[in-house]
Amino acid sequence: MAGTAARAETLLGIGVVSTTPVAGGDICTATRLRLTDGRGAIIKTRPHAPEGFFRREAEGLHWLADAQGARVPQVLAVADDCLVLDWIEPGKPTTDLAEKFGRSLAATHRAGADAFGGPRDGFVGLAPLPNRTLPSWPEFFASRRVMPYVRAAVDRGSLTTDEAATIEAAMRRIHDLAGPDEAPSRIHGDLWSGNVVWGADGDVWIIDPAAHGGHRETDLAMLSLFGAPHLQRILDAYDEAAPLADGWHDRLPLHQLHPLLVHSVLFGGTYGARAAAAARDLLAG
Repeated sequence: MAGTAARAETLLGIGVVSTTPVAGGDICTATRLRLTDGRGAIIKTRPHAPEGFFRREAEGLHWLADAQGARVPQVLAVADDCLVLDWIEPGKPTTDLAEKFGRSLAATHRAGADAFGGPRDGFVGLAPLPNRTLPSWPEFFASRRVMPYVRAAVDRGSLTTDEAATIEAAMRRIHDLAGPDEAPSRIHGDLWSGNVVWGADGDVWIIDPAAHGGHRETDLAMLSLFGAPHLQRILDAYDEAAPLADGWHDRLPLHQLHPLLVHSVLFGGTYGARAAAAARDLLAG
């Protein structure tokens, strides 16, 4: 880890006392740093990262932090090849923390966004995330989130042409399926449970964002897709702080189409079939 420590010292202008590998990341190499001033930090690196990869993440963290809602780690340094953040000491999920997180996530969403999308394209995992703005969420979701990944999944062989046709049929009905119009929310964009850190400091932190102006139900759908500790307490607290539109729970499969398609492109497996099944259920409902 000598090279990693040296890179961090150059960027931070402070010495690194020790480094420790952090398990769990399959996209970046994560290393915990202990600095000479006593602080902890984490540096994320990836050889030959796509252009703007770490800078888009840093911009998303700054934007989410400005909402003064759900906590995000402070960006200490960013470069083309790495990102250095404050270290968040993990703790244990509790119902009290879940309630706190639900309310703070609602505050993040309430901070809003200028439009559906964002000023620059980003990334979700290693996959590109088109962010060119559109005037309504149904248009944005179909054109920027679903259809590009339908085409990519078919090309990869993880989605059949019949399955793709089912999802396309759901997108033709997107205005009927999307629920009441809402203003753009400030969303994390990739809020699965692995991107939620239950801190030992008594806060819940969100990391690794694909932040953009979107629909607030998208973050809740992602939390629900892969499960999260005390999920129902999170959702209940959120709904108390920022009441959700009628039928929101029935719309979660719509919002889950995007992450399922992203996973089908990145990992293959049954994710494409799951996306098609969700679309069939939406059409049947």
